[in-house]
Amino acid sequence: MSKVALVTGSNRGIGFSIAEKLHNDGFTVVGTYRNSAAKDAKFDSVRCDITISEDVESAFSKIEENYGPVEVLVANAGITRDNLLPRMSEEDFTSVIDANLTSAYRLTKRAIKPMMKQKWGRIILLSSVVASAGQAGQANYAASKAGLVGFGRSLAKEFASRNITTNIVAPGPIKTDMISALSDKQQESILGSVPLRRFGEVSEIAATVSFLASESAGYITGAIIPVDGGLGIS
Repeated sequence: MSKVALVTGSNRGIGFSIAEKLHNDGFTVVGTYRNSAAKDAKFDSVRCDITISEDVESAFSKIEENYGPVEVLVANAGITRDNLLPRMSEEDFTSVIDANLTSAYRLTKRAIKPMMKQKWGRIILLSSVVASAGQAGQANYAASKAGLVGFGRSLAKEFASRNITTNIVAPGPIKTDMISALSDKQQESILGSVPLRRFGEVSEIAATVSFLASESAGYITGAIIPVDGGLGIS
């Protein structure tokens, strides 16, 4: 029987690519969406606002009822509310922390007990290169993604004895709608900082997550895997 994987924010971009890749790998994949599910997806989806504990509980209950316990958790969903700090409202800051960091707590806390019972699990958190490098105008986003690193590495130590691994993927600039919306000048400016001189593909993030979810990655935990074209090299 195939293992059950939950991928948050699977309706587009990186999350969609991860969910499709895990489906192709043979996992039973369920993705989450907040407003509209992915079109023409190979995987099933459930509505879930990851900032609401009751939504998280409802989503897990539906998955467990229909497919069984979640064995691979990919916390991908997140938001941005960019602004320079003097112009950043408290709501801008706290909403990003809630959606990007506190949501990982909600999801992992709900997933962890069944994983402990089965003595097998994979927790994969999507952070960012800005977690370590920082970025002007993204103090809230960088803080949330840096928090995921500390959170994930703590989980790695807490649950290694139960054969549950926790790893962090840190993407750099990836070719998504967000990048496509930038002007040519803005894109060129970003590429000037990337040693490989190109944007990453969503499939490259998906391939990394696929490996971390596999049996072959069973001896890797607490790792931060940069997929950033060298941008994070200090």
